[in-house]
Amino acid sequence: MTGSLAPPPIQAPAEPRRRLPFGFGSRFFLALLPGLLWLIPAWRWPGAVAGLWLWDALIVAAWLADLLRLPAPGQLRLTRSWDGPLFLAHGAQVTLTLQNTSRHAVRARLVDVVPPGLADDVARLELEAAPGASASAQYGVVCRVRGDLPAGDVYLRYQSPLGLAERWAAAPLAQAVRVLPDLPRARSEALIVIRHKQVEVEQRRRQLRGLGREFETLREYRQGDDVRDICWTATARRHHLVTRTYTAERSQTVWLVVDAGRLSRTLVEQPGTTLRLTKLDHAGNAALTLAVLASQCGDKVGLLAYGRTVQKCIAPNRGPGHLRTLVEAIAGVRAEALEAQHGRAARTLLKAQSRRSLVVWITDFAETPGTPDVIEHAVQLSQRHLVVFAALSQPDLGMLAAQTPKTVEEMYRHTAALEIVQRREIMLRSLRQQGILALDLYPGNLSTSLLNEYLRVKDRSLL
Repeated sequence: MTGSLAPPPIQAPAEPRRRLPFGFGSRFFLALLPGLLWLIPAWRWPGAVAGLWLWDALIVAAWLADLLRLPAPGQLRLTRSWDGPLFLAHGAQVTLTLQNTSRHAVRARLVDVVPPGLADDVARLELEAAPGASASAQYGVVCRVRGDLPAGDVYLRYQSPLGLAERWAAAPLAQAVRVLPDLPRARSEALIVIRHKQVEVEQRRRQLRGLGREFETLREYRQGDDVRDICWTATARRHHLVTRTYTAERSQTVWLVVDAGRLSRTLVEQPGTTLRLTKLDHAGNAALTLAVLASQCGDKVGLLAYGRTVQKCIAPNRGPGHLRTLVEAIAGVRAEALEAQHGRAARTLLKAQSRRSLVVWITDFAETPGTPDVIEHAVQLSQRHLVVFAALSQPDLGMLAAQTPKTVEEMYRHTAALEIVQRREIMLRSLRQQGILALDLYPGNLSTSLLNEYLRVKDRSLL
């Protein structure tokens, strides 16, 4: 699946960059310097200046001949290719290939306009392509921003081996490349869970009869069977009591609800790296990790990402194709500058999912005197579904609340941080009292905490 997620290679012939797409090479000016030697005898014999002009004329003629030998821009084709998918917080290699279809060798300097989310500066490469041959060079990028990023054109200056003249051209290789959430990390974390036999235990537990409410078979009534499980239609046909047997649900539904409102734009350091990712990036990675594990457990996974409007709504399903759909959908979720409409998300989910399911709501709430809207709508959802409410806390706030103040200013900050932390805990405690699995999590530990909570829900058959 990962191979198909890579940005497609793009190829185009070079085109003239300016009205006069040519100039002087560096060797042209070096070649002019020996002509200055004619100025030495010109102090005594003024006629020696003619030698300077003759030398300059010869160099200009050589420059013109060199310029005419240079291939036209259309005889050079450039290709930009990517070594694989672009995953958030991971590096990747970009290959630029210069194909020379002319009969003369060229030396080219390429400048590739890289999106700011992949590199701090443009990429500069040098290539030498023989007649009728190709040459390639690579440079590395680091994905620091998730979503669609614009890669620009490739500009080139090329010369002949003589280096007196050069042409300027550009290849229209502009394309949108998509940086996906951290799928390798999601798979590795899910694999760790599998290696610890937690998924195997879950699969064995499903095979136990009498658990859950999914119909399995009919059998004769036995002493101790629940009267509510008697199948009266089968009893009437067979003239003796017949009871239904049930097994745990083999395929349950998990909804991943991701808040992309104003608070999701907060930057948080990625554990183990120097990158600073937004809370939305951490939420997307955690949602993808949970989707991978839920697919391993045979559950159907749906996605609802929202801000002021519903950005993505993917119906629950399973399988590699559906997982790819979720990866691309999460990659396209954008953090918005305004407060999210939590009520619209809750209504959308209630309309899309009527049967009881597990709803993992990854969000945060602002510090307000009243009860945030997201709390009220989470309670509304809990009347039909099992809700795991994951509130993303701010690591800096927790560190400030844990420090011992030494100055008056630090004391005021410490007191404010303690008040905010206490208010959050009161709100989360009120959610727990109403049957909601409320968690206050650091963004860096979000994936691991949600995996453990999901397995706990499955193990205890809370659905």
